[in-house]
Amino acid sequence: MNDYFEHKNTNTLFQRYKGNPILIPARWPYLANATFNPGAIKHHGESLLLVRVENMCGFSHLTIARSKDGKTNWQIEEKPFLAPKSTLEEEQWGLEDPRIVWLEDRQEYAITYVCFSKDGPTVSLALTKDFETVERQGRMLPPEDKDASLFPRKINDRYVLIHRPIIRGEAHIWISFSPDLKYWGDHRILLPVRPGWWDCSKVGLGPPPIETREGWLIIYHGVRTTASGSLYRVGLALLDLDEPWKIIRRSSHWVFGPQVPYERVGDVPGVTFPTGIIVNEESRELRMYYGAADSNVSLAIANIDELVEYILNCPEENQ
Repeated sequence: MNDYFEHKNTNTLFQRYKGNPILIPARWPYLANATFNPGAIKHHGESLLLVRVENMCGFSHLTIARSKDGKTNWQIEEKPFLAPKSTLEEEQWGLEDPRIVWLEDRQEYAITYVCFSKDGPTVSLALTKDFETVERQGRMLPPEDKDASLFPRKINDRYVLIHRPIIRGEAHIWISFSPDLKYWGDHRILLPVRPGWWDCSKVGLGPPPIETREGWLIIYHGVRTTASGSLYRVGLALLDLDEPWKIIRRSSHWVFGPQVPYERVGDVPGVTFPTGIIVNEESRELRMYYGAADSNVSLAIANIDELVEYILNCPEENQ
């Protein structure tokens, strides 16, 4: 079942950037309580982060930050890119946790994000071609639902969505399909929680799925509720390229988790919550942007080929 001694390199797959945290509220151009959980994409030769910003009322919106190297000299826009719209009931309590993909068939970027209201959290979709103007598409699925991203391309002529509904109090990762980004069906559980494991309380998607030759690489967060609160740590899975509801491998160990002060001290201690990745195809460097302690944006770096090699060597029974 569980080999406690396998994969001695687990804790070295990701290296924390020495300049962490890379974005904090004190550097923001306007008053903010927390800056965290960003979506990420390469845009016009720059790294673009769409950062969740929590204001002093406790509501969140999404603001763009740009950097030429994806690590330093971040230029933060002075106004939100997506803010709650007073005429939309589902956005009354804010917008959170975006994921971004480029949809080649539509020639535009798709942003999935969580919006909050008295009905609970739900997943919405916005589309943009240039990160200057944006068109809201509305709710994709009913509440309660979070942690959603589209795949970056159609599979078998359908759009594919990973998301995390709460059903019967259970918090598993699901996968769903659509012909048009509007009507979703063929819903099924993809990655369930594992009772007794480090991801026994909740699981949720991290950044968007990454296409590799061996399969779709999934970075996800797993939650274990402890006597002192919830621990949010990071695991990996690999899905079949043509039938993404099929799991090739799932990591037994977490591969990244809260260790250093800026991950353990903040509004919500003990949280590492990845939501954005950018891969350099030439160097094979994968930059994982994550929210630390629900307070700041930090960066961890890995080699994508090493991640795939690691997950392929995980035991099949851990799925």
